[in-house]
Amino acid sequence: MLKPEEVTQIIEKEIQKYQTRLSLESVGYVIQVGDGIARVYGLDEAMAGELVLFHNGVSGMVLNLEPHHVGVVIFGADREIKEGDQVKRTGKIVQVPVGEGLKGRVINPLGDPIDGKGPVISTKMRPIETVPPSVVERQPVKEPLQTGIKAIDSMIPIGRGQRELVIGDRQTGKTAILIDAIINQKDSGVHCVYVAIGQKLSTVVAIRDTLEKYGAMEYTTIVSASSEDPAPLQYLAPYSGAAIGEETMHSGKHALVVYDDLSKHATAYRQISLLLQRPPGREAFPGDVFYLHSRLLERAAKLHDDLGGGSMTALPVIETQLGDISAYIPTNVISITDGQIYLEGDLFFAGVRPAINVGLSVSRVGGNAQTKAMKQVAGMLRLALAQYRELQAFAQLSTDLDKATKDQLARGERMTELLKQNDLSPMPLEHQVVAIFAGNEGLLDDIPVEKIKDFEKGLLDFIDKNCLDIFHEISEKKTISDALKEKMKKAVLKFKNTF
Repeated sequence: MLKPEEVTQIIEKEIQKYQTRLSLESVGYVIQVGDGIARVYGLDEAMAGELVLFHNGVSGMVLNLEPHHVGVVIFGADREIKEGDQVKRTGKIVQVPVGEGLKGRVINPLGDPIDGKGPVISTKMRPIETVPPSVVERQPVKEPLQTGIKAIDSMIPIGRGQRELVIGDRQTGKTAILIDAIINQKDSGVHCVYVAIGQKLSTVVAIRDTLEKYGAMEYTTIVSASSEDPAPLQYLAPYSGAAIGEETMHSGKHALVVYDDLSKHATAYRQISLLLQRPPGREAFPGDVFYLHSRLLERAAKLHDDLGGGSMTALPVIETQLGDISAYIPTNVISITDGQIYLEGDLFFAGVRPAINVGLSVSRVGGNAQTKAMKQVAGMLRLALAQYRELQAFAQLSTDLDKATKDQLARGERMTELLKQNDLSPMPLEHQVVAIFAGNEGLLDDIPVEKIKDFEKGLLDFIDKNCLDIFHEISEKKTISDALKEKMKKAVLKFKNTF
């Protein structure tokens, strides 16, 4: 039994411990709402990019700071929100969960899972917009990021920390290249992030299934803002993807972030801007549409060794109309990136797949991002193929050609055939080197063009069975000695006699 004086002592102690806590909440009120935009009065303290909460639990982001009200973009349905509703500040800039727990998941741009596999396990958040690494914090791009696609790894090499644009009309195989690049990262320890902006949900599901089938989903995160999602979510998606990739980069590892595609991203931003009554510029895009993409793509970098030496590689996609790469958004993104892979409809329909136009495609990091072995076999390949395309157009007009021209046409035809590759079949570096070596050395010049694919497949199987040390030496030393060159030549000729 407690004595009365003990009870009073306990109560006195509790009273002494008790401190009054006043919580101040900054709230505002909706004065106008519609089309995914709300104008809110009373949030004078709000920051640009701050997350705010509406009374029904839907979140939004402050995008416009005006003298008498703020413009908020709504991440979700605006049907439930009416004039006079209360809006609360959170005091936080929009953030997404990051880290290892996101691998294998499909999330929306706010980090909520949409794959039905339960909550995302993550202890860390990152703001979706951050300042990119400065010049001092970066180092030159010099480590290759193998895509497994012969035409890209040999002629338009991509390095870790590079930004390489994939550009072309619709249905020319842009996404196929990206999926191959992701599948090819299987044992390289690269964390891949696929950002789908304004895609059909069925397309996103198909991509997820493909990646799962090839075991690539284990190290991949899909950020999806589908075509049915409101424009603010589509606007947010690439920045969320970049934040997830940045976490990997800052922890000293490597990330590959794919933005598919930035044309739809610019369109979503245009919609938001016009609704916020920002003045339109060229093609009705707002004046800062260049900055929209430059601040996103500048976040890709190869960090200095003192900072862990991690990297984030960006592969943005732009869809052109009728091959017009001189339109507004394409020229903007071309000038921001370190090169572009230009896919051409005519080549695609002519059966050249991947349909890369060698003349207009370029990697501005170039040979720095290539292994020495690939540089040795494919040094002049891009130039030779571009010349072959020119010559081909010229040869159609003329009937009698001299022998040198005929030889160049024959070699070009075989190299074009050799660089064709089916989708979902990325090729290891050593296989690429041997195949391109055989073509460049003229060892395929007497093989009929229609037999080239069979010859290549047979040759790689033959070397795999009989001279495996060739593959081992290329993959380990990443360079070709004169002895290895001879060995490769002998192996090709030996197989040729049996073919």
